[in-house]
Amino acid sequence: MNTSQQRRISRQHRSTLRWILAITTIALVFDGYDLVVYGTVVPSFLRDPSQIGHLSVAQAGALGSYALMGVMVGALTAGAVGDHTGRRRIMIAGIVWFSVAMGLSAFATSITVFGVLRFLTGVGVGALVATAAAIIAEFAPPHRRNVYNAIVYSGVPAGGVLAAVMALLTSGGDSWRTLFLFGAAPLVVLLPVTLLRLPESPKWLLARGHTERARLLSERTGVTLGEAPRAVEDEKVGFAALASRRYALPTVLLGLMSCSGLLLTYALNTWLPEIMGQSGFGKSYALVFLLALNGGAIIGGVLASRVADRTGPQRVITSTFVLAAVSLTLLTLGLPLGVLLALVAVAGIGTIGTQVLVYGFVANYYDTRARAAGVAWCAGFGRLGGIGGPLVGGALVSAGISPHTAFYAFAGVAVFGALVNLFVPRRSAEADAVPASVPGRPSAETAGVLAYESLR
Repeated sequence: MNTSQQRRISRQHRSTLRWILAITTIALVFDGYDLVVYGTVVPSFLRDPSQIGHLSVAQAGALGSYALMGVMVGALTAGAVGDHTGRRRIMIAGIVWFSVAMGLSAFATSITVFGVLRFLTGVGVGALVATAAAIIAEFAPPHRRNVYNAIVYSGVPAGGVLAAVMALLTSGGDSWRTLFLFGAAPLVVLLPVTLLRLPESPKWLLARGHTERARLLSERTGVTLGEAPRAVEDEKVGFAALASRRYALPTVLLGLMSCSGLLLTYALNTWLPEIMGQSGFGKSYALVFLLALNGGAIIGGVLASRVADRTGPQRVITSTFVLAAVSLTLLTLGLPLGVLLALVAVAGIGTIGTQVLVYGFVANYYDTRARAAGVAWCAGFGRLGGIGGPLVGGALVSAGISPHTAFYAFAGVAVFGALVNLFVPRRSAEADAVPASVPGRPSAETAGVLAYESLR
């Protein structure tokens, strides 16, 4: 089979990919919605104690961090079990968990209950974020993996934009409860589609020894499988594989790189409006700057991922981190508003957009037996940066230093991320390919499996 034939996606594969892209993208849109919607209701909580009780500014900040802590726990938990139980089950469990917790949050009447539900919601978010990249890596054709991954993870900033728009459409009183109820929509809209249209990964099935199911599901979904990996007795799976000689160093470096990207993402999303306000821009510009930041991430992230599919993600990630450092440094200059908005959009590419590229890089770096754990480590350990970002930004802002210093500090983090990326050892992720066909006629058990799969 020549190169052009290998790159030609079958009709079944195209159909499968469309459903997988739709399901995972919508799931991450609601993830992004959840992580941003809290910020839109904080002013209402601070002004009106009748909602969930008397809330101080410090308590409001703590409530915001609970969801991020939950994301870290959810991502690491998904990684611990995802390489053992499969991608499909984790995705379904994440959608149910997230939606139920989000819906229950709308009925909270105390700070304690709301805080617990924020943490539980974060657990579901973490499971989805950690699983989506693994699914894309195992279904997308090799020459399109980064761009498909970018499309899916662009759902996170798109969800942030959706949260801002929904908050503008609803205001006053108990309207915040409507916002949280809307966040539970995946339970009704997305879950049924996921149950019907999201298949298990054939590559994961073969890696776990389910050869017949892998072959039959490969035929049904159109996923092409290569040669089977050589069987190794007691081969490590999941987090145990990350600690092996093969992956130990890259795992540490990839975690630090993700930590840098998420620190910048959450620091800027939280404090950019305030920093620009201290630079002389009124509060009415807050949403404009945030839209520029996230809009740049969505568009630039997809474009950068197209380049990554052609040249490799490592070189592109270094470039986007450097773009972030340069644009953040230039924001310290007294430039016109239009130029500042353009620089903020570029900063969005270099921060949020870079993190999208990092998820794709990680998902394709590890083989099937360690992929879910690798992405989970990236999302979970990196979440420490997400938790620290608002704290670092808050410390800089509350210290009364000039906005210039904050941008210089963020630029330094971007440079650190670029340097870490340079030291990640290069390797191909195609080593986990599995056989396109397995000799032998289907057994009676195989026919039963096929019938079972067709009903799932």
